[in-house]
Amino acid sequence: MLQFILRRSVGAVVTLFLIGAATFFLFVAAPSDYASLACGKDCSPERLEDIRQALGLNQPLATQFWEFMSGVVAGRDFPQGDCPAPCLGRSFFYNDNVTDIILDRLPLTLSLTVGALVVFLFVGIGAGMLAAYRRGTMIDKAATGASMVLSSFQIYFLGPIVLLIFVYSTGWVENPKYIPFTEDPFNWLAGLWIPMAVMATIFTGQYTRMARSSMIEQLQEEHVRTARAKGMGKKYVFFRYAWRGSLIPIVTILGIDLSSLLGGGVVTELTFDLQGIGRLAVDGAVTKDLPLTMGVMLVGAFFILLLNILVDIAYAWIDPRVRLS
Repeated sequence: MLQFILRRSVGAVVTLFLIGAATFFLFVAAPSDYASLACGKDCSPERLEDIRQALGLNQPLATQFWEFMSGVVAGRDFPQGDCPAPCLGRSFFYNDNVTDIILDRLPLTLSLTVGALVVFLFVGIGAGMLAAYRRGTMIDKAATGASMVLSSFQIYFLGPIVLLIFVYSTGWVENPKYIPFTEDPFNWLAGLWIPMAVMATIFTGQYTRMARSSMIEQLQEEHVRTARAKGMGKKYVFFRYAWRGSLIPIVTILGIDLSSLLGGGVVTELTFDLQGIGRLAVDGAVTKDLPLTMGVMLVGAFFILLLNILVDIAYAWIDPRVRLS
């Protein structure tokens, strides 16, 4: 297991390096004038030249690339101040270090994505398992029908409807907002439960159907039928032999859906006007803040790689036949 984690960590570092290189050459080496974007509309030639010198754009492209990549590891010095490692550059629009801006917005995005992940896994897998256990009953039909309906929703459609009903019309809850978990856990949940639930809705139906079909398939396996033939109870066989094997395809699909989950976070933050990483990425694109856009891309790639490593470890824990070597 330790060798697997070390090998995957090295692979993740190499992948991040390649993503960073691709991002750098995509934006910095593009035909557009990098310094003009930082200078703005009313930019004098003297100011433009000062920006080129401050950003090192007068240096060879290879030197610029080395400073960008080494800054992630060792930090960089800018005329406006130092940028400690990991330095992802300095934002034109916010006039601050990109790393500090991202770290300020990151807790909200993590709260949304992790909260939605817990909700749709718990509700979706639970409903699917229950539907498989009560196959052919009204519970099974209700869970299957509900999953089909939930799968048809989209965040940008469901979000305004939920806001209209629960916030603007009835006033049952306040408009979603972020309060740090460390300051007030109750108000943290109260402020984010609506966007968490809406974000989880688009995944819940998919995982309900997947869990149901996977569990039904597991119940037909020979080792499960052998256990039933030996006189073991239905509940014991269900929870002792079948449920763990049914999680294998779910974990596999979860690893693929992680990027979709982060993409859903962008739409959720825009829908509920929350200031997280997703909103930051959109603002960076609108204002043409290239260092900010590059930093958000690298941070997003880092979390996708990290979550995929965790999914692989969970896969081996669920199925002992899998050996991480």
